[in-house]
Amino acid sequence: MDKAFLKNSAYPWIKDVCVFLEKLTALDENGHRKLPISSSPEINDNNISAWFLQNTNYDLALMKINFHMASALALELGLTGEAEHWKKILSQFDDFALSDKNELMFAPSMAYNQSHRHFSNAMAIHPLGLIKYEDGGRADSIIKNTIHLLDSIGPDLWCGYSYSWLANLKARAKDGAGAANALEIFAKAFCLPNSFHANGDQTKSGYSKFTYRPFTLEGNFAFAAGLQEMLLQSYAGFIEIMPAVPSTWKNISFKQLRAEGAFLVDAKKTDGQIDEIKIVSEKGGETKLKMPFEKWDIISRKEVTIQNTDDGFVTLICGKGGQVVLKNKIR
Repeated sequence: MDKAFLKNSAYPWIKDVCVFLEKLTALDENGHRKLPISSSPEINDNNISAWFLQNTNYDLALMKINFHMASALALELGLTGEAEHWKKILSQFDDFALSDKNELMFAPSMAYNQSHRHFSNAMAIHPLGLIKYEDGGRADSIIKNTIHLLDSIGPDLWCGYSYSWLANLKARAKDGAGAANALEIFAKAFCLPNSFHANGDQTKSGYSKFTYRPFTLEGNFAFAAGLQEMLLQSYAGFIEIMPAVPSTWKNISFKQLRAEGAFLVDAKKTDGQIDEIKIVSEKGGETKLKMPFEKWDIISRKEVTIQNTDDGFVTLICGKGGQVVLKNKIR
């Protein structure tokens, strides 16, 4: 929602990445765009078998998100020709490599067949959101089956940040209990008393065969991201309040978590029911809200128009600085 940043920084950067990728890739005999050589981080200890002549799911996800965003941002800037060009390039990439059980693989020639600290094969689920639970059907199956495979093969060669990442994946699958459990293991077994993430299992409880102590900061960042994914999601085109919270979390609240579109959200849950929400629009604009209760009262409203629908959503049309407070009417 910052047009100056979009025009001067964000779009030029993403455009340059796409220009590079377009020149680096080529069409194969089936008309699918391929890298000359592709990899998935640290698979097989980076030996020659870690490199593939097909696109890995890791590289494919990153290329797809770049061309998808380049098209969307160019359109936002009124650059319709560029938007159509990036959209055409995006359409030339193949689908993600899946097993016969709808599990994301490392690459078309390599299944997810080993415990591994990177879930890079699942980048399309999180953080990129190219495969969404909200799409249902096949997408839902891919997400659930991929996570089940990670759990089934197990954590022998996971690190602490693997548990943080797993929490994010499970939150995207709306598995609140699973997400909370992964975060609890990270905090209990992989953090020092000063809160630093130490990579290995400091409790030697079998959460990982790594028991060493190298400090890697991204585990803590991923923990914070996982908690926020449990409390608020907006990547699927609408705001969803507490989409992945365990049923045991009866009384919780948060303030000013940020949703896409420059919206700040407060919410409170009391005795197991979401009681009140507040949404503030920093820039103005429109958003959809998945209603967390069936009937509600408008406690206060400023520069916000609410349009009701019959599908469990409302549309909020906001002026700059607009805000609305909604309260569960049943309570």
